[in-house]
Amino acid sequence: MSSPLLQVEELRKYFPIRGGLLRGVKAQVKAVDGVSLVLQPGQTYGLVGESGCGKSTLGRSIIRLYEPTAGKVMLDGADITHLSRNEMLPYRERMQMIFQDPYASLSPRRTVSQTLREPLDIHNKGDRDTRDKRVRELLDVVGMSQRALNRYPHEFSGGQRQRIGIARALALNPRLIIADEPVSALDVSVQSQVLNLVADLQREHGIAFLFIAHDLAVIQHVSDRIGVMYLGKIVEATDSQTLYAHPKHPYTRALLSAIPLPEPGRKRSRIVLGGDVPSPANPPGGCPFHPRCPDAMDRCRTEIPAPRELGTPAAPHEVSCHLYD
Repeated sequence: MSSPLLQVEELRKYFPIRGGLLRGVKAQVKAVDGVSLVLQPGQTYGLVGESGCGKSTLGRSIIRLYEPTAGKVMLDGADITHLSRNEMLPYRERMQMIFQDPYASLSPRRTVSQTLREPLDIHNKGDRDTRDKRVRELLDVVGMSQRALNRYPHEFSGGQRQRIGIARALALNPRLIIADEPVSALDVSVQSQVLNLVADLQREHGIAFLFIAHDLAVIQHVSDRIGVMYLGKIVEATDSQTLYAHPKHPYTRALLSAIPLPEPGRKRSRIVLGGDVPSPANPPGGCPFHPRCPDAMDRCRTEIPAPRELGTPAAPHEVSCHLYD
């Protein structure tokens, strides 16, 4: 097996809660709390979980839009966790991001041409003619007309804006793209177009994706490996086929039970979780899922479950649950 493109080791991102007369730190929001994952070149790692579980924060911490509180991020074997802004610049070429909201992620004051040229200008790629040619190529790659070059974002639909966002992410030929719920704000018919575009790009250019979503059906369609996230932690991680056929963690089983079956008249046995997702500012002791878990035991309330390997070296299946001790 080739060397990993991306390695994340025990990554944490805490946000301080300040209060009082001197605005001191009173508590911490543990948005990401000890996440580890490995992404191989050309692979898609799907990250799924309920809203507020820390998926987007994890993606932004990996790409260094947020400064990690602790842990390590390695890209192509190089530790980029604490690099300065200038030191990070060469690594920015290798990893880019597609943002969730196609309406907020594009500057309303820039034309499409200016938006797509910006990464090339920042990294000083070629002369003026070379950059103009690359901009036109990018529009062709994402299936948009050259007439879009001098138009502004408000003149496009949501799906077209997301295609422009994808084109911008491709400008520097990155090896890794972090896609933060890139289709959640789009109509269903447009979602399929964008997902097919992502699959084509991966097949033709060998780009690796960290694909963040809350829709398990979408994640299944695009992912080689899937991590299920709950309250800042990955509670189960395995290949896509195994996760859907043999889910182990009670939270994963509950999520999968909510997916509607495509056959009329057939229904899944729904697992309904009680209570609300706990606050990351005040997480429960022990297993973070135990207040809502139908299989919780006494030790779940006091002991944090360590990751258990239930698969094989060829097909690893990691689960953090006391049921498998």
